[in-house]
Amino acid sequence: LFVMVMFATCCAAPQDLSGKVFVFPKESNTDRVRLLTSQTKFSSVTTCLRFKTDLTRNYGLFSLSTSAQSNDFVLFKINSEDVIRMHARGEATDFLSLSFAPNTWHSMCATWRSDNGLAQLWVDGKATIKRYIKAGPITGAPIITLGQKQSTHGGGFDAKQSFIGMITKVHLWDYVIPTAEIKRYMDDKHFISGNVFNWGALQYEITGQVLVDEE
Repeated sequence: LFVMVMFATCCAAPQDLSGKVFVFPKESNTDRVRLLTSQTKFSSVTTCLRFKTDLTRNYGLFSLSTSAQSNDFVLFKINSEDVIRMHARGEATDFLSLSFAPNTWHSMCATWRSDNGLAQLWVDGKATIKRYIKAGPITGAPIITLGQKQSTHGGGFDAKQSFIGMITKVHLWDYVIPTAEIKRYMDDKHFISGNVFNWGALQYEITGQVLVDEE
């Protein structure tokens, strides 16, 4: 019991993950990373991450759920190789004609504004069109996971939607960051770190067989 308590405490303390990756090595309906925050309101969202996989099926990358809505903000790769589905406050839109070569690192940033409901993706340095999802802020204590899509608040995971591969350099802001900052992230240059999640000081908990390894 003492060892388990120490492990949970260690993982919940902020960790500098510079030069590290989360490795999701197998299909599972349990393995995931939970990102920890005390924030309970998002008037807007920007999230950036890098990932590498050889999957051709669908998979969840980022999932923010509240007790009011299981799909409050979600990034989900659907079966087609060139589509990312973004959810905001329970609604969704598909970003089309993208490109995700297997076994290749991809950079992705997603933005959503609650004042007008507009969302946009950046993939490997290129911006998509802007699409409407839903307006209004995200409120309530969130459960935020990497590698699994929540179908219920904190659960409802499907192994056939689980991510297999590596994720790194995760950041989250509670506002839409300037385009220049997104470009700097994409170019791996100095940028303003996430004010909600910062890869250099990340609070997280691991459930199941997810490993922290060298990039």
